[in-house]
Amino acid sequence: MIHPTAIIDPGARIGANVSIGAYSIIGAQVEIGDNTWVGPHVVITGHTRIGRDNRIYQFSSLGEVPQDKKYAGEDTRLEIGDRNTVREYCTFNLGTAQDAGVTRIGNDNWIMAYVHIAHDCQVGNHTTFANNAQLAGHVHIDDWAILGGYTGVHQFCRVGAHVMTAVGTVVLQDIPPYLMAAGNTAQPYGINVEGLKRRGFTSESLSALKRAYRTLYKSGLMLEEAKAKLVEDAKTAPDVRLFVDFLENSKRGIIR
Repeated sequence: MIHPTAIIDPGARIGANVSIGAYSIIGAQVEIGDNTWVGPHVVITGHTRIGRDNRIYQFSSLGEVPQDKKYAGEDTRLEIGDRNTVREYCTFNLGTAQDAGVTRIGNDNWIMAYVHIAHDCQVGNHTTFANNAQLAGHVHIDDWAILGGYTGVHQFCRVGAHVMTAVGTVVLQDIPPYLMAAGNTAQPYGINVEGLKRRGFTSESLSALKRAYRTLYKSGLMLEEAKAKLVEDAKTAPDVRLFVDFLENSKRGIIR
């Protein structure tokens, strides 16, 4: 299942039933888990660990050094979980010593063509990145987020769980969970109701999240006042707690 033209360093660790296509190059510090398929002309280098049951399409470059002038050859890593789809021409870089030292992508993510995930990004599970979505360094993307095509996320920003961005969205501040966002720069456009319904959120949960959105964005309250009210609401609406935790931990401030 390894094409004779593929170049695999003897130090690489390749799991069972792994397929590696023509002219792909696998470096010495690479680990690839069972049942993963690597297409032709893929380069996987650096200290990179890839889990099982992934599909990595042609011309992707995974584990290359960061596009960061401070990087000086430190032993940093790229970690990719299980059951991810990585389409053509994607680029994922190693981490840097200035952060956790690892760029991490979780499980069950659907990553379309030309996506860039820069150094030290932390991507959760079940996310979708449409074509040409771009993450600068140190970005966090929480579970179930969907980034529309050509979405660009500024360094150190965080995109909350279940967020959906429209095509061409420019993210310069954190986007709280559950929201839809669009524009340059990103503005909030309500709760991602259809996405939440598909994931089994009840009508009661959706009503509570809509109320939380109105508190945060439509009530005229100052941010600290809105946060205080959401803390109270979260006592009887558990899904609102994620809103509260996100606001309390936001480093760049939220879109508002």
